[in-house]
Amino acid sequence: MNYDIIVLGSGPGGYVTAIRASQLGFKTAIIERAELGGICLNWGCIPTKALLKSANVFEYINHASDYGIAVGNSKADFSGMVKRSRDVANGMSNGIQFLMKKNKIEVIKGTGKVKPGKKVEVTDDKGKKTDVSASHIIIATGARSRELPNLKQDGKKIIGYREAMTLPKQPKKMVVVGSGAIGVEFAYFYNAIGTEVTVVEYMPNLVPIEDEEVSKQLERSFKKQGIKVMTDSSVESVDTKGTGCKVKVKTKKGEETIDCDIVLSAVGIQANIENIGLEDVGIITDKGKIVVNEYYQTNIPGYYAIGDCVPGPALAHVASAEGITCVEKIKGMHVEPIDYNNIPGCTYCSPEIASVGLTEKAAKDKGIEVKIGKFPFSASGKASAAGAKDGFVKLIFDAKYGELLGAHMIGANVTEMIAEIVTAKKLETTGHEIIKAIHPHPTMSEAVMEAAAAAYGEVIHM
Repeated sequence: MNYDIIVLGSGPGGYVTAIRASQLGFKTAIIERAELGGICLNWGCIPTKALLKSANVFEYINHASDYGIAVGNSKADFSGMVKRSRDVANGMSNGIQFLMKKNKIEVIKGTGKVKPGKKVEVTDDKGKKTDVSASHIIIATGARSRELPNLKQDGKKIIGYREAMTLPKQPKKMVVVGSGAIGVEFAYFYNAIGTEVTVVEYMPNLVPIEDEEVSKQLERSFKKQGIKVMTDSSVESVDTKGTGCKVKVKTKKGEETIDCDIVLSAVGIQANIENIGLEDVGIITDKGKIVVNEYYQTNIPGYYAIGDCVPGPALAHVASAEGITCVEKIKGMHVEPIDYNNIPGCTYCSPEIASVGLTEKAAKDKGIEVKIGKFPFSASGKASAAGAKDGFVKLIFDAKYGELLGAHMIGANVTEMIAEIVTAKKLETTGHEIIKAIHPHPTMSEAVMEAAAAAYGEVIHM
C-alpha cells in the first residue's frame, strides 16, 4: 500500500493534517492504535469540558437563589456526569470517522512504527504486521501523563487525567499535584461537586506560566470556593497502604501529612516517542522531543513531526496549525512559519483563564518599556448582571510604539474573548486602535477596550 502522505496518530494534530492533505489532493492514510480523535477528543479537551460544564450547571443550581430563583435540594450525580462526558467524547470521535470517509482518507487500525525507506510497519490487534509506504510520513503521536519517580501512578489511588475522568465513584477527599491547566481544571470540577480538594504546587504561584496577577487572582478565587492551596510545596511521598492515601508534603514551614482517597498527578505530559522506530530511521530527538525545522521536517528527508511530540506549546490548536503548515509546505504553497509569540492558551477552571503573548515580567525582563492597562470585571455591567464579577483583563503594550505585546484575562467566558487579541496581534494592532474599535455594550468583551483605554489614561468606567 503506497500513499502520498501517511500520518501516524489521529489526534487534533494528526486528523487535521490528514484532512488538509486530502484537500490538497494527496492520497492520504492515517494510522491509529486506539480511538480516532486521539487523547484530545477522547480523554482530554472535549470530555473534560463536558465534566466542567456539569460542575458549572450544578453551581448555578446551588446559587439559584442569588438570581431570584427557588430550587429544592440538588445532588451531584457523579456517574451521570461521567456518562454524559463519555457520550460527548464518543459523539465527537464518531464525527472524526465521518470526516475521514468524507475526505477519502484511509484509516489503518494498529500500532505504527516508522522504518527506513519511507515505510511504516503497522501491527494490528492480532499481532499481524503490514508495511505501508508514502512519499511523506508525518509523526503526530502526541503525549501522555508524565510520571514523577516518587509519584508512580497505579491507576487506582494515584491517578492521571485519564482515570480522573472515569472514576467509579466520587472521592470524598482528593490531593491534586500540579497546578497547570489539567490540575486546576480537575481541582475546580471535583470541588464544585463536593469533594474536599487540596492543590499542591512546587512553584510560588498557581498556573505558574501565567501572568503573576492572574495567578494571585485564581488563588483568591479558589480559596473562596473552599479549595486548599499549597504553593512552594512538594509531594515527597504517598503511602497507599490501607483504604486511602497519606500524602507527605514538604512546605516552607516543614512537613505536613494529608489524608485523602485519591491523588491526582497533574505534573505535565511526556511525548510518545518511544518504540516508534525513530532510532531505526535516524531521526534526531532532544530532551524527549523530535527535532524539527520551522516547517516540521526532521533531519531525515520525507519524515516530519508535529504536535506534542515536538518542542513548543502542547496544545491541540497548535498541533492542528502545525499540521496544516506542514502539508501546505509539502504541497509547495507559500507558507509563513507559525508565530509562537501569538499562541493563545486557555484554562477552563472557574474563573476561566486566557492569555497570549508576553507577561508583564517577561516584557520587563526583555528590557521593554511597557504601558499596562487593567480593567476589573467588578466594574463591568455585564459581569455584574451575570453574577460573575471575579477577575480582570490586563493588556501589555510597548510604550514606544504602542504594539500589543500580551493579554492576560481571568473571569467568566474569557476563553471566548482571547481570539480578539490573537487577531489584533496578528494584524499588529496598536492600543489606540483597540480603544477606537467600538465594542458592544453590555458585554464582557468591553473590558478589552477599557483595559486598552486604562493603559493610555482614557478609561471611562473605572
